[in-house]
Amino acid sequence: MIGHGYSRADMIVVFIIKKISNGSFVYLLLFVDDMLIVPHNILLINDLKAQLSNEFKMKDLGIAKKILDMEIHREHQTH
Repeated sequence: MIGHGYSRADMIVVFIIKKISNGSFVYLLLFVDDMLIVPHNILLINDLKAQLSNEFKMKDLGIAKKILDMEIHREHQTH
């Protein structure tokens, strides 16, 4: 992932960050075989998934509901 412009933060859970040209960020959290992608928009998720699937065997489980045994709750806002 470093070759794609991401940098690694030293943590127990690997936290990888990429700054996008518009000033937003993509966050990629890895722990053993779990991954969570947190971007500014869905297009960034699709681009990252395409890059990863070209380099690794992976399964897309869709929208995250849990990671590391923690449930994820979202508040949907309308503008």
